[in-house]
Amino acid sequence: MGEVVSVDNENRAVRLKDGTHISYDRLVLATGSDYNYFGHQDWQQHAPGLKSIHEARQIRHRLLLAFERAERSQDEEEKRQLLTSVVIGGGPTGVEMAGAISELGRFMIARDFRTLRADHLQVLLIEAGPRVLATFPENLAEYAAEHLTRIGVDIRLNTAVEAIMPDGVRIYGTFLPASCIVWGAGVKASLAAKWLGVSPGPGGRLQVASDLSVEGKAGIYALGDTALALDGESKPLPALAQVAKQQGVFLGRALKSNLLRGEPIPAFHFHNRGNTAVIGRNAAIFDFGSWQLKGRSAWLLWAIVHVYLLVNFEKRLLVSIQWIWRYATRQRGARIIDEDSVSEGSLSPTIPSVRSCGTVGE
Repeated sequence: MGEVVSVDNENRAVRLKDGTHISYDRLVLATGSDYNYFGHQDWQQHAPGLKSIHEARQIRHRLLLAFERAERSQDEEEKRQLLTSVVIGGGPTGVEMAGAISELGRFMIARDFRTLRADHLQVLLIEAGPRVLATFPENLAEYAAEHLTRIGVDIRLNTAVEAIMPDGVRIYGTFLPASCIVWGAGVKASLAAKWLGVSPGPGGRLQVASDLSVEGKAGIYALGDTALALDGESKPLPALAQVAKQQGVFLGRALKSNLLRGEPIPAFHFHNRGNTAVIGRNAAIFDFGSWQLKGRSAWLLWAIVHVYLLVNFEKRLLVSIQWIWRYATRQRGARIIDEDSVSEGSLSPTIPSVRSCGTVGE
């Protein structure tokens, strides 16, 4: 439970926030990344991302509470404002979140609410660039955009957010009221470069050699989103989970075998196993470089891969059964509004504390 504040490479020690010093022989920095609010850190409280369970629960509570308030409202315009969600960033996170909110909202309105209509629901996906999923081939990005539009997502391209407030966002001088705002517009590396007193590379990442060692810092290695590693064509490896996992396995084995025998660590080589984005129910895209996959088949492959990567057979079996049941019945899990979570959200100024079972899915 320690929080690192600096690294003393000369004395080979890590200093924690409580003043504790931990010595090391070899140090591996795998501290990941955080969302980049581009100098507007105050936006985070109004537009959480999806990097922690706390943030995911915050988003769920805001959506649940907005639906409950809209159900009780007698004003048509207020219903639309409460059922407006804004997702900022057209990468895989933003695309998946926008699609999930739109599909789930329309299904729940039809099944669980008496005074709400599908036209009350609005989901905006805001992207500053010319297209969504910029890291994917253009044909796959076009398929994703067409599917999102078909399920009711309003995509705004070449659009930058000017301000984020507790109850909405401002775009081109126009205020758009929204009850739930989700941030997925980019990440930045952890403070590892600052700890080491070195100049960070693009995105705040640490420059590493082919063996993942930090250049100029003996005995220190970095991997994952913290590290700026290059591929065989001298291009930076993407900040993806598969990159971090392969680097972790590689470095763990190398530290155990090569260094104990006094041998140098060989160069790390990344093996691309495909890049994916889920767009909605029965819709996803896969890019394997030499070939591509989209639609239901890509969605099924995504589900199989995620189940396969779970930690043990028991978890794989349980998750498979749960997913099949929820796919067949559209039933979600517990629908709980937590008063502690909503008190921190954008709805807190006008909403009393609530803890109850709601009627909108997770």
